Amino acid sequence: MEPIIIVLIILVVLVFIALIKTIQVIPQASAAIVERFGRYTRTLNAGLNIVVPFIDSIRNRIDLREQVVPFPPQPVITQDNLVVNIDTVIYYQVTDARAATYEVASYIQAIEQLTVTTLRNIIGGMDLERTLTSREEINAALRGVLDEATGKWGIRVNRVELKAIEPPTSIQDSMEKQMRADRDKRAAILTAEGIRQSQILTAEGEKQSAILRAEGEARAAALRAEGEAQAIRTVFESIHAGDADQKLLAYQYLQMLPKIAEGDANKLWIVPSEIGDALKGLSGAMGNFGPMAGPQPPAGTERREKPPVD
Repeated sequence: MEPIIIVLIILVVLVFIALIKTIQVIPQASAAIVERFGRYTRTLNAGLNIVVPFIDSIRNRIDLREQVVPFPPQPVITQDNLVVNIDTVIYYQVTDARAATYEVASYIQAIEQLTVTTLRNIIGGMDLERTLTSREEINAALRGVLDEATGKWGIRVNRVELKAIEPPTSIQDSMEKQMRADRDKRAAILTAEGIRQSQILTAEGEKQSAILRAEGEARAAALRAEGEAQAIRTVFESIHAGDADQKLLAYQYLQMLPKIAEGDANKLWIVPSEIGDALKGLSGAMGNFGPMAGPQPPAGTERREKPPVD
């Protein structure tokens, strides 16, 4: 009985192993290559799959998701014979699991070497300044070459990025000095422009202030002259309305004489000829104080005494 039990146990184990090899569960976004006696048979997609145990075998399981592969810095010579180190990042995706398995031995290594050689060809036709400022152009050219070359491998290159471009240390120092000089130049230009604009605004302000001050003074003088004219007109109208006689005018003349003589600079002042007529009227009005001595000179003349005769 014991040999029979051992045989049954062996059969159960073989059946269990066969079931395990028969049922293949493929995760989502993955694929598996099935070979039968070393020859490609089919590709297993995501889900539950049935294979022939001990005849079919799983050759390779491939991730169909987009992959990101950074490559180490590569020395590249520019057109002006300068060595720069360039880091690249490749975003790719396997679109055909069969081609990725049988068309190339290692598609990762193949993509890396193709990236290096293509990058050297592209950078070799550019100088350093264009290399530093043309990342988008380099990315587009590199992606086009890689996508075309990897298409037969069942690989699609979605994006290529230059992570870093490092020129030599001496070139970096020279670039920093140039950038510092450019910044100092721009700062000096901006400072000069600010001073110039400030002076222009100050001159404009002074001009407007002088114009407004002159307009104010002219307006004040006009108003002052208008007020004096109005005052003279009012006085004149009041005198004519009151029918002033010669006595009143003479009295007003006498009141104004002290004001005319006021001030230290008034050394000489001229008496108008009309004041003689006014004084005649005033002397006639004040006749009770005594007659005036001698005859009065005509209007507009001065009275002079004759010198004594020896």
